[in-house]
Amino acid sequence: MLLYLQLNDLSMRSLLSNLKIAVPDKIYLKDPESSKLGKRIIEHSILLIDQIGFDSFTFKKLGVEIGSNESSIYRYFESKHKLLVYLTSWYWAWIEYQMVFATLNINDPQDKLLKAIEVVTRTIEQDDSFSHINEVLLHKIIINESSKSYLTKAVDTENKEGYFSVYKRMITRIKDMILEVNTNYMFASSLASTIVEGALHQHFLKEHFTSITNCNADVSPSEFFKKITLSTLKNDA
Repeated sequence: MLLYLQLNDLSMRSLLSNLKIAVPDKIYLKDPESSKLGKRIIEHSILLIDQIGFDSFTFKKLGVEIGSNESSIYRYFESKHKLLVYLTSWYWAWIEYQMVFATLNINDPQDKLLKAIEVVTRTIEQDDSFSHINEVLLHKIIINESSKSYLTKAVDTENKEGYFSVYKRMITRIKDMILEVNTNYMFASSLASTIVEGALHQHFLKEHFTSITNCNADVSPSEFFKKITLSTLKNDA
């Protein structure tokens, strides 16, 4: 059994190392994954946003960091908002791939759902498959800044254009797993989106407002959302 799990883990790492994370192409003007400069833009935007915050982040400051003209960044993204949407979409696509691979060979619906919850709510570790992206720092950005990607006046237009399709698709996958556990549960979409967004909020509270969460070094958001999900589905059965 241990050898089987190790082989599965190696297979997953091999697949992840060879895949390209797909982000909706309307978000960018030129695919940053298509060039060394584009990858540097992504790499250093993560580092800089983590360092100074999204509100203080500008393409001019990013240009200084990467040693390139500000105008070169505009060839990839028309605004820093689009760059943030790209980063959040990349993150959720990466999480989705991990969730799909982690649950692929699990037949029991409850075990499958619990594994999916673990993947989308856990503390992130560095993934060496993408050398230009620090997933640990990106996770911090998602926790602190991702709501700024959709809390805008243009959200409905951008939604119609598919900017948030990856995020919504991942939540739909979780919704489907919830219904496999309890086909009669009426609020599967609401529960799925609450798991995803609630986990980000609990990670934030655990870091900054410790007096209003039970999550800490010993109790993870994953543990909380696994228990509350199972309790909800069993009580509604």
